[in-house]
Amino acid sequence: MTEKKKKIAIYPGTFDPVTNGHIDLVLRAKDIFDKVFVSIGINRSYSGLLVDHAHSKGAVALIRGLRALSDFEYEFQLALMNRKLAEEISTVFLMPHEKYTYVNSSLIRNLAQLGQDVSDFVPASVQEALKRKFFK
Repeated sequence: MTEKKKKIAIYPGTFDPVTNGHIDLVLRAKDIFDKVFVSIGINRSYSGLLVDHAHSKGAVALIRGLRALSDFEYEFQLALMNRKLAEEISTVFLMPHEKYTYVNSSLIRNLAQLGQDVSDFVPASVQEALKRKFFK
């Protein structure tokens, strides 16, 4: 009997900061894939292509979140380029729960920097880290 090959996915992003929407997508992805690597995009020691990183992890898919139609055009172009570079790696688009569709890291960072409560949008540990960052 042969062992079933695990389905591995990469969820890339800057996650600056990580939001409840990001977490929601990871939870959705783990229902589809055997293993999901969350790969943080700002890493000066790595300068290769995302598809090369996916190959190094044995991934068969890249996870991308779509919050609104405005995300689609850019994400679609990336997906097509990644498919051109590595046709064996699929891009899987997932939509977060509707309560997270208007949440993005830049908005959360801006709100936190202005001292606003972001507890509905990020885990408590992230909210505390943002407070420390902006209000030392």
